[in-house]
Amino acid sequence: MPICPPGSSDGRVCLLTISRGVLSGFRFSPAFVSALVVTATVIGCSSPPKPTYFPGYPIGYVEGGVASWYGPGFHGNRTANGERYDMHKLTAAHRTLPLGSIATIRSATTGREVTVRINDRGPFAKGRVLDLSMAGAQALGMIGSGTDRIELRVIGFQGRTADMGFLRVQIGSFVEQQNALNLLERARRLYPGGRIQPVDLPEGRRYRVHVGEFKTEHQAESAARRLEADLATQSFVFRDDN
Repeated sequence: MPICPPGSSDGRVCLLTISRGVLSGFRFSPAFVSALVVTATVIGCSSPPKPTYFPGYPIGYVEGGVASWYGPGFHGNRTANGERYDMHKLTAAHRTLPLGSIATIRSATTGREVTVRINDRGPFAKGRVLDLSMAGAQALGMIGSGTDRIELRVIGFQGRTADMGFLRVQIGSFVEQQNALNLLERARRLYPGGRIQPVDLPEGRRYRVHVGEFKTEHQAESAARRLEADLATQSFVFRDDN
C-alpha cells in the first residue's frame, strides 16, 4: 500500500515500502514490483484541490437558535436560487447565508445531526433562524414538534462563486397592497428607496415591504433596530440574491 510521509498531501509522490521484492509480508516478482512503482509514481498521494470561496464567504460560521420546517404547502414552488422546492431532499432556508452553503445541523433535543444545502430564504418568523425541508426535519426527529433548538455550522459550498448580494430589511408582510404602500411611505422618511415585493404563499398572495441596501450585517441589524423602534414593526434582515 502507498505510505505517504507527513506533509505529502500537496501532491508529492508517495513512498512505497519495497525491499527485495517483498511488500507487506508478500513476495512479488521483480516485474510486478517495477509496475507497482510506476503506478505509484503516476498516481501519487495528491489530495483533491481545495474549493475556492469568494470574498466574505462564511466558512466555519456557527449559529444557534430555533429551527422550523416547511413541507407540502411549498412543495414544487420556486426557491430563492431558482430550483423547485423538493421537501424530500436535504435542503434548508436561511435569511443571510449564501445560497449553496453546506451546513451541518445538530438537534439539541435528540443529538441527531444532518447535512443540508441552503437553497432558499427564510424563515420570516421572529425567533427562528432556519427552515428545514421535511426530509431534514425527519432526520433530526422534529416533525411532530414542528420546531427544535439547533446548532448550525457551515462546512462547505456548492453553487455559484459570485459576490454575495445586498442585505435588506423586511419590515412587514400584508394581505392588502395598500397597507404595504402605507408602511413603505413611513419607512422612506428614515431610509430612502425601498420596495414592495409580492410573493405567493400557500395561504395566498402577500406584499412584503423591503428597506435599504446594506453591505454588512452590522449595518443591516442597526437599521432593523431603528426601524422597529420608530415604526413599531417586526424586522428581519435577509440577503437579496436577485
